[in-house]
Amino acid sequence: MASPVGSGGRARQPSLAQLRAFVAVAEQLHFREAAAEIGMSQPALSGAVAALEEALGVQLLERTTRKVLLSPAGERVAARARTVLEAVGELMEEAEAARAPFTGVLRFGVIPTVAPYLLPTVLRLVQETYPELDLQVHEEQTPSLLDGLAHGRLDLLLLAVPLGVPQITELPLFDEDFVLVAPKDHWLGGRDDIPRQALKELDLLLLDEGHCLRDQALDICREAGREVGAPVTTSAAGLSTLVQLVAGGLGVTLLPCTALRVETGRNDQLTTGYFADPVPSRRIALAMRGGSARQREFEEFAAALRVALRHLPVRIVDGPSAATSCRQRLLGP
Repeated sequence: MASPVGSGGRARQPSLAQLRAFVAVAEQLHFREAAAEIGMSQPALSGAVAALEEALGVQLLERTTRKVLLSPAGERVAARARTVLEAVGELMEEAEAARAPFTGVLRFGVIPTVAPYLLPTVLRLVQETYPELDLQVHEEQTPSLLDGLAHGRLDLLLLAVPLGVPQITELPLFDEDFVLVAPKDHWLGGRDDIPRQALKELDLLLLDEGHCLRDQALDICREAGREVGAPVTTSAAGLSTLVQLVAGGLGVTLLPCTALRVETGRNDQLTTGYFADPVPSRRIALAMRGGSARQREFEEFAAALRVALRHLPVRIVDGPSAATSCRQRLLGP
């Protein structure tokens, strides 16, 4: 392979297009799939990778008739190339944010147990206050959202915290109570003083693995003294299905207060109960990459969102509370 030196004796610099092409191949290990991922023709992608190998003077890929493999040098260069592309992306974000905040694209990730209940408020806020912002919503479970944030696929998340993840900054919005939802005529229905210990013996229905709400509910049950490994029926991918299972008499579940009216308001086969203090709750926040170029913009967005969310049965963080409890907001003192 030729030495990576130009006619003037200087090493040739790889282009960003070459780096993007190589990283796509390194991730897909398939030229056709890599070309489709970045919207480049396969011949152009192959040419870009070959040009990168020539510029660097090293073989990055091992090509066979059936598969593509990274060479040892290719593995090291791929890691460096990803870092370079991420840095360039942050540079473009910083320039865009400095040029005109609240314009351009905002790739917004949100968890499924929040999206149906908070997105109407978020969308209304963006339309009325930030009309030049192109909000692109992605509903995914927490692990996928965090991966998307870390790799630059997403810009801002709306999810339950704390996350306990380094290099991620949380902007708290509100706390909300959990409510017990049970079949009609259940012995705990209508109570506003349910002790957590009541969860020890109940037939509990939860969401599938991967939902943070499932983990939060299990944590509450453990705090209540429920044995680790106690039977839990898990057969619902979403809260709507979960509530239908409860209405069918298969057990009880825990719902966050923001979901209560939407999920139970049209079903007369359900009853609700409220916990005694300290009421189990969760915190909802925005999350961004630490040191994001759009940090001030996102902080302002969080402040505006706290104001917009005051009509919900939640306790706003860093400001006057919209309600002292879910029960008081929904039912009155």
